[in-house]
Amino acid sequence: MLFTWLTRRRRAHILETAFPAEWEAIARRNVAHWSLLDDAERARLRDLVQVFVAEKHWEGCGGLEMTDEVRVTVAAEACLLLLGRDHDLYDDVESILVYPSTVFAAERRAGVFERGNGVVEEPEAVLGQAHKGGPVILVWDAVRRGARDPDDGRSVVIHEFAHKIDMVDGGIDGTPALPDGAARRSWAEVCSEVFLALKDGDPAVRRVIDPYGARNEAEFFAVATESFFERPRALRGALPALYALLADFYRQDPAARAAEA
Repeated sequence: MLFTWLTRRRRAHILETAFPAEWEAIARRNVAHWSLLDDAERARLRDLVQVFVAEKHWEGCGGLEMTDEVRVTVAAEACLLLLGRDHDLYDDVESILVYPSTVFAAERRAGVFERGNGVVEEPEAVLGQAHKGGPVILVWDAVRRGARDPDDGRSVVIHEFAHKIDMVDGGIDGTPALPDGAARRSWAEVCSEVFLALKDGDPAVRRVIDPYGARNEAEFFAVATESFFERPRALRGALPALYALLADFYRQDPAARAAEA
């Protein structure tokens, strides 16, 4: 209870400072979703961004200089997911590390007890990663590219922060923290049907959900969240049950927002 009170007090103090005009200009320039919001949603997002920027540890890596442009762009995209919720969805987020451009994960060689010889996993291009209990890693050029196009179905920030939402309840299984057993059963029923269709290569599903989501349930939740925010009208038209499930979880209706734009 004391921790909650102190957190609220600290956040209230952060919000005593007006949202900087420079940040507003950055958001308008770099985050296409910013212009799709109504005045109340935009005011809410400003508050979320201010708190998020202040509370998280930010670090530029690989020669990237950490600037307000990087912080505000990432924060605005990430906090879009919180418009109907609160900061508790990001309880697993402490640090955000940003590289200037694509990085490659180091190759992994076979362990002593593994069969076979040589490299098990080739070096892989990484645009973003989310580590349970650890940082979110992002690539700045991919962040900016995704944030400026509101309906291409891709946003590395939305994807990686959806993973962090998935991690809040301890698991990384494509099922975020839900209020009760009934909600979990509904989630499993709707998501498993679409997930299996995606794995089977259903073209109607693959038109609105990135096939990368067929890798596992965690990736499915992340790409479904991308589609929910980036291609909401297409998702609602093709997979209304999944759209309704995500709208209930995120407590917002981006398809209605897009229709009014």
